[in-house]
Amino acid sequence: MDTDPIPVTVITGFLGAGKTTLLNRILSERHGRRLAVIENEFGEIGVDNQLVIQSDEELFEMNNGCICCSVRGDLIRILGRLLKRKDRLDGILIETTGIANPAPVAQTFFTDDEMRRNFRLDGIVTVVDAKFAATHLDSDDESVKQVAFADVILLNKTDLASPSGLDALEERIRGMNAVASIHRTRDCNVALERVLDIGGFNLGRATEIDPKFLEPEYPFEWAGAYRLPAGSHGLVIGHADGREHSGGHHHHHHGSENELDVAVAPVSALGEAEIAAALDSAVAVFAGPEKRVENGGMVAPGGPLKRLLLDGGNGRFKLEVSEPGHYLVFERCGEEPLHIQVGADTVKPSWQADYHVAHEHSSVSSVGIQQAGELDGKRLNDWISALLRTNGGDIYRMKGVLSVKGATRRLVFQGVHMLFDAKFDRDWGPGPRINTLVFIGRNLNRAALTEAFKACFAA
Repeated sequence: MDTDPIPVTVITGFLGAGKTTLLNRILSERHGRRLAVIENEFGEIGVDNQLVIQSDEELFEMNNGCICCSVRGDLIRILGRLLKRKDRLDGILIETTGIANPAPVAQTFFTDDEMRRNFRLDGIVTVVDAKFAATHLDSDDESVKQVAFADVILLNKTDLASPSGLDALEERIRGMNAVASIHRTRDCNVALERVLDIGGFNLGRATEIDPKFLEPEYPFEWAGAYRLPAGSHGLVIGHADGREHSGGHHHHHHGSENELDVAVAPVSALGEAEIAAALDSAVAVFAGPEKRVENGGMVAPGGPLKRLLLDGGNGRFKLEVSEPGHYLVFERCGEEPLHIQVGADTVKPSWQADYHVAHEHSSVSSVGIQQAGELDGKRLNDWISALLRTNGGDIYRMKGVLSVKGATRRLVFQGVHMLFDAKFDRDWGPGPRINTLVFIGRNLNRAALTEAFKACFAA
């Protein structure tokens, strides 16, 4: 008998986003799967079951409000009935009401031993209305949670939004949940393999598909590498000499228009390892004291952060370079373009990148940590338990693939608020063991979480 846990997909999203459309699309496809559908209708009289097309799948309805603590028993009872079927199900779809926080549904699969044994939460799919999402995200806490909990986000009704509006919305969602995969859809037209059997909740697949999802926030918005000869060069902000230059870098402005924070550092080469090390060093520089430099003053590579004092957004400074080579310039939130001049020529950066800048606010965000090494199981357990006791309300989702000392298999870790579950899955194999841990929630302190996690490594 097949005893693998049955995968469960939770479909959530704000009122009118297209959840029932997605459900109908799944049910009408010729996928050959035996699926059961559990509907969670808000209101005394159920109508959603009349909207869902009739198919071979079994439809269960839970009335009287949202799936929450009071009806979690209902959900467990229905799931228990499904287990008694003679023919085994290939999957279960749970459609939540449009004003539901998905957490209690997800928590059902952690709280009850029978549920944990027989079912696995495969993923939370959130349908977002591209036309009205921005309004909901400004005012409705539940829609924010639906985005924060998601493994997959369907940016639906794309035909009703402008391309620039879609780009802005996707960037906003990515800032709230850096882990979810985002698909733009019209009428929830999406390939089934993107929403079913995604293994989304265990993170392993997410890291394998997109290793960049853990990109951290930085205290600067841009970095560029310049190849410079030794000598005194011009560091020009804006058009200080009245001429337009090509190759400058513009930024959206956040600070005072007459101040600009920059750091300059030599780098031996422009390889990934060298740039990564330079980024880490720059983070420390931006976190330290700054040196104010008057317009016309001198900037030398290294040393403390330079706060350039501008005149009407413009400035010209001397950049003193003692050795020829590559130099990285890091810039925080400048409004005017930055140029480097060698003699009469403006030098273009040979490498540049934009970074997700850290802004101080308390909205939902995600923090990812990735580090090689072996963890001490007891230290890890003590830290997670203490963290969830004190911050569990603010931590919506946690996911991790961890390497524990003495274990040959990966520890797959997942949690919703204060509840978490950890199981060993497959062997690590011969490659490096990289620990990956993600938190999604409110008021997350990246530095504190990273330091506390590092303290869990085995000596």
